[in-house]
Amino acid sequence: MPSIDPKTLSTSKLHSYLLSAVAPRPIAFASTVDAEGNPNLSPYSFFNLFSANPPILIFSPARRVRDNTVKHTLQNVEATKEVVINVVSYDMVHQMSLSSTEYPEGVNEFEKSGLTMLKSDIVKPFRVAEAPVQFECKVNDIIKLGTEGGAGNLVICEIVKFHIDDDVIDEDGSINQKKLDLVARAGASYYSRARKGFFEIPKPLTSLGIGVDSFPDYIKNSMVLTGNDLGMLANIEKLPTTKSVASFVEDLSKRYPNIKTATHREKHKLARNYLSFGDVESAWKILLS
Repeated sequence: MPSIDPKTLSTSKLHSYLLSAVAPRPIAFASTVDAEGNPNLSPYSFFNLFSANPPILIFSPARRVRDNTVKHTLQNVEATKEVVINVVSYDMVHQMSLSSTEYPEGVNEFEKSGLTMLKSDIVKPFRVAEAPVQFECKVNDIIKLGTEGGAGNLVICEIVKFHIDDDVIDEDGSINQKKLDLVARAGASYYSRARKGFFEIPKPLTSLGIGVDSFPDYIKNSMVLTGNDLGMLANIEKLPTTKSVASFVEDLSKRYPNIKTATHREKHKLARNYLSFGDVESAWKILLS
């Protein structure tokens, strides 16, 4: 078996090995605000629970490997000493993934991912309404582990209040793990669903996905499309052209003769079918027809 000295590897290669070997990892979906109160939302898988008395969570927004810059989350917790850590269920995993897109400073990832901002009781950052458990936290300390790309920053968070969705609580008051349906992060594009095993989600576009906030209202407010559907649809660089939509629908009408007169609801159901196979482009063409 290979025996490797970490010092002989590039940081990116070492990072890849570590993410694949230490997995699956729970996800801290961290909501923060900057000094002016502008919201930010981003997931971190260097995260866990470290104490019950006092209740302490620790997550680590690492310095970027490629250029040694720091993330907005770190800047915000340094400025405000507050954060909300939301857990991630399977029903919101695509929206969570989309929020990891490196949008410019000032862009609201809640709006881009189509997630709902919920006012916290004690801290200033918003909670993610769709998250089944939300931890309001004060930041006790930030320990910097290095100054080069890939170096972590341990954000030590004390829980001051937390919220649990009624739907995941059993009659005895305990959390039902199957109903909670958490997901965890692994290497490359892999995630793990606690009750089902590994699955893949394409990494967010470096060219920036259009975001749910760019959708027409009849798609954004669909009664058929799920949060995961919206997250998948939002991770494209631009919408299909009118010409490509018309050409696709003309071909599709040979198999679905009623597609041109279908209702929004019928088109949304058909688009969901295409999304289940990962065909985002065809789903968009159906929705825009």
